[in-house]
Amino acid sequence: MPDKFVDWSKTTTSKDYRGSSSFATFMIVGPIFFFLGMIFTQLPYDYPLLWTSAPVDPAYIVDLETHIKFLHQSPPLISRMLSIMIGVGFLGLFIKLFKASEANMLFDGASLVMYLIGVGIYVANIVKGLRMVSIDYWNSEDYLRAKAEEVAGQQNVTLGKEDSLKVLAASHTILALVLIGVLVLQAGQWYAERKDLQESEKAHADAQLQAEQAPGSPKLSKKKQ
Repeated sequence: MPDKFVDWSKTTTSKDYRGSSSFATFMIVGPIFFFLGMIFTQLPYDYPLLWTSAPVDPAYIVDLETHIKFLHQSPPLISRMLSIMIGVGFLGLFIKLFKASEANMLFDGASLVMYLIGVGIYVANIVKGLRMVSIDYWNSEDYLRAKAEEVAGQQNVTLGKEDSLKVLAASHTILALVLIGVLVLQAGQWYAERKDLQESEKAHADAQLQAEQAPGSPKLSKKKQ
């Protein structure tokens, strides 16, 4: 890794080290908990699709569609706030990775990769699924044409409404696991810093004890007197 990206002389005890106690960590952890809270509110809607073996009630599908349409067609302020929270998470990661130490590259670099994966899942699966439900894609000419081509063997399998809703629910679960992974990495950084501090304090205490026991030390001379 080039020196312009990593400061190899910086340690977890350096004054300019941005670790788990920095404000940038709060900028990462805060949005993560915000997103996990949003995903948790979707759990009652996702549970019948993923976590039960009972047949899905058609009335439930209608209620779920209504919920998703209301969610996707919410005022622009809601989506802008969500985009701001995503940006705050990225900003916190970039701050911690600016002139990063080896520990930053390990924990915050991996956190950035997982955060990017989470954003990719959100954009590719969740937003797409919300849009398809919002425009009632399964009653559109495009879906009916694709289904006819599938029957004729001219196209790959096209997911129906229930299967697409299951993919959307599964995307919520995968996204939650990815976000929890970011929290685990940040907690791992805190634990590593704590162990480094303990080892540093122990080394300092051992060095001080050896200095006191060395021949000619002031304390040893007082004991001989």
